Amino acid sequence: MVRKLVAAASAALAIAAGAAVGWQGLASASPGSAGHVVARSLAVKPIRFEQHDLYIEYNATAGDAGLQLGADAESWRRFTLYDTQGNVLIHITSRGRLHDPFGLSELFLEASEPSFESVPFAVFKRRFPEGTYRFRGVTNKGRTLVGSDQLSHLIPGAPKVISPTEGALVDPSGFTISWEPVTKPVGVQIVTYQVIVNQGDRELSMYVPPDVTSVSIPGAFLEPGTETGGEILARDESGNQTITALPSFSTSG
Repeated sequence: MVRKLVAAASAALAIAAGAAVGWQGLASASPGSAGHVVARSLAVKPIRFEQHDLYIEYNATAGDAGLQLGADAESWRRFTLYDTQGNVLIHITSRGRLHDPFGLSELFLEASEPSFESVPFAVFKRRFPEGTYRFRGVTNKGRTLVGSDQLSHLIPGAPKVISPTEGALVDPSGFTISWEPVTKPVGVQIVTYQVIVNQGDRELSMYVPPDVTSVSIPGAFLEPGTETGGEILARDESGNQTITALPSFSTSG
C-alpha cells in the first residue's frame, strides 16, 4: 500500500512540475527532473512523410487490378505499412552501407496484377478493404516517420478512345489522340489524364488537366511505317486510376 501511495505521489509531482514550469520552463529544466523528462517526450515529435499515397490501378483492357504505393521522406532506414486492422502489410529495412549519412528516400511499390479470371475484383476488394492505412518509418537518426492514406474502392470508368481507331494509319509528322471524358461512376472526380504512346522501345508520356480530352503527338517522336500503341489513364482524386489501351494502329510510311 505504501509503495502504491509513493508511486501515485511521484506521478502527481511529475505532472505538477510540468504544469508549473510551462513549455519554456521544461526546456530549461535540469537533467533528471520531472520537467526534463516531460520536455524530452514533447521535443521528439514524429516527422510526417512528404508523400504517403496508397491507391488502386485498374486495367479495363487487360482485366486486372493492382495495389500501388508511393512514399517519400529524407533518409530513412525502415518503412512499414499497416492495413485497416493494424496488421503489417509491407515492411522494409535497409542494411549494410545504407546508414547515416546515406539512407533510403523515395519509395514506389506496385503489387502484381493477377487477372480477374484468377482473382475477381470482388476478392481483391476483400483482400484490401477500404479504410485508413498507416505509414510508419524510422529515419537514419532514429526519428519516427508517420503518415496515413484512405484507400477507396471508387474506380473511375474506362476512358473511351475516339481516335485513332483500330487499324488506322496516322501521319508520322504528327497526329491527335482523343477520348471521351470520364464522368462515371457517381462520385468520381477526375484530376488528371495520362497519355502514353510507344513505338518499339521508345515511349512518350504526358499528363493533362481533367478538362483536356485530346493531345497532339509530335512528329519529332514518331517513326514512319511503325506499329504504334499506348494507353490512356484516368486518375480520380482518391488516387485510383483506370487504364484503357489504345487500339492497334501504325504510322504511314
